[in-house]
Amino acid sequence: MSHVIDRRLNGKNKSTVNRQRFLRRYRDHIKKAVEEAVSRRSITDMEHGEQISIPGRDIDEPIFHHGRGGKQTVVHPGNREFTTGEHIPRPQGGGGGRGAGKASNSGEGMDEFVFQITQEEFLDFMFEDLELPNLVKRHLTGADTFKTVRAGISNEGNPSRINIVRTLRSAHARRIALSGSSRTKLKDTQFELERLKAEEPDNFSDIQALEAEVGRLQARIKRVPFLDTFDLKYNLLVKQPNPSSKAVMFCLMDVSGSMTQATKDIAKRFFILLYLFLKRNYDKIDVVFIRHHTSAKEVDEEEFFYSRETGGTIVSSALKLMQEIMAERYPSNEWNIYGAQASDGDNWNDDSPICRDILIKQIMPFMQYFTYVEITPREHQALWFEYQQVSEAFDDTFAQQQLVSAGDIYPVFRELFQRRLVT
Repeated sequence: MSHVIDRRLNGKNKSTVNRQRFLRRYRDHIKKAVEEAVSRRSITDMEHGEQISIPGRDIDEPIFHHGRGGKQTVVHPGNREFTTGEHIPRPQGGGGGRGAGKASNSGEGMDEFVFQITQEEFLDFMFEDLELPNLVKRHLTGADTFKTVRAGISNEGNPSRINIVRTLRSAHARRIALSGSSRTKLKDTQFELERLKAEEPDNFSDIQALEAEVGRLQARIKRVPFLDTFDLKYNLLVKQPNPSSKAVMFCLMDVSGSMTQATKDIAKRFFILLYLFLKRNYDKIDVVFIRHHTSAKEVDEEEFFYSRETGGTIVSSALKLMQEIMAERYPSNEWNIYGAQASDGDNWNDDSPICRDILIKQIMPFMQYFTYVEITPREHQALWFEYQQVSEAFDDTFAQQQLVSAGDIYPVFRELFQRRLVT
């Protein structure tokens, strides 16, 4: 029999395989715990891990063992009081335990297995089965844009792209290589001819022979062409795909006076969750933050979430600014454009039809997806109903949902951004 002894040192992640197997086996328990954590924790803490508890009975596994069949005889050493067939009376007072606690009538209890999942694992379970809908990478559909870039030198190409310097350099090198030995011989022959003419001017036969050799070598060198087709070098230009799989997400938030602090907090949480999701799923993504009341402005992330500013409500100002930024910085043939808007539904009545028209005519034709979340427990107002007309016109790329409390954020988020089957 062969015995294999593994003397390799265990790495830092020696139990990684077992841990992944454990997470797969109990993913239902873990996923439920993660969803509960999402509802009770601030979304600003979403990047931390979570402590998971699993009932001890749920981690029991079946085992193989010998059953208690057949006739068995047990010998207890030190038996001086009992014989075969006698019954042993139950001890008085509830057994031999010395516990000081009192009994409970609340039912049976169970031990729990508690462990910690990491930040990475927590986010994996939180974002499982979620993706931005309709993200069609254009290079897969043959709609990539291309740009021509230099890619070095080629021996073949269009005459208009000939590289003169590299061509002449190649021709010069070829002439040196083909005529190098002849030039050396020519130089030596000319030196010997000059010596004979100076020292032995009467040696006509040798002088004539050297002159003939000089002429032969010069003719041989001249037969090497100045430029050959082998020397031609061309600038190589190739079409480099410019993939359109990069995405930009516009985040629009109402900060008017009708938005209470609690409503703003829910909106902030929704955008933070969205921001975490985008950063996790896409390597190349830009996020544009736009705040608005009666006027809109583009801000950075810090000001978007934490600046204090109130006023009236004109939603169209944010949509107009979004359209301007799209036209200026994010052409639709290069970017997948997404939008998410959070509001309490309050808007100047005459402005709601304007919002509808801007979306239908100037924004939605260029969008991959647009989401509107209305954060209010009240009845819907004019803006909601105008947006319903947008939803009817762009059923596949426009969605709207209502949020009432912070606990609704994650379910609504999953509903808006759940993975959809392509038909």
